[in-house]
Amino acid sequence: MGNTDADHDAHVMAGYKAALHNPNTSEAAKQHAREVLNVHPAERVAAGYKAALNNPRVSDEAKEHAREVLESGDFEQAHMKSPKRVEAGLKSAAKNPRVSEEAKESARERLEQMHRHEHHEPHA
Repeated sequence: MGNTDADHDAHVMAGYKAALHNPNTSEAAKQHAREVLNVHPAERVAAGYKAALNNPRVSDEAKEHAREVLESGDFEQAHMKSPKRVEAGLKSAAKNPRVSEEAKESARERLEQMHRHEHHEPHA
């Protein structure tokens, strides 16, 4: 898949996210949006990397990493290669005023899971 597909998917996911915050959206439509957002984590990851490219608070090094990941399309490997960046992204999401409370809570839960996992594995 090329960047065109990734761009399209990111726009679709952004539409679902917007529906969650739109007062004119029915509860049934909001529930459908929640379900879709929960089913498509790769697109959410792609959207996060795209957002990083336009965020003035993101370092040049992190932006370069985001470009590399978006070009490769390998979002799962990107997480596996750099748990520190995953952690940084989750921390950022948990504090970002533009992120929904539901997403902030999810980010905090994932951070807690990462820390529990980190403390239970022996370090080599």
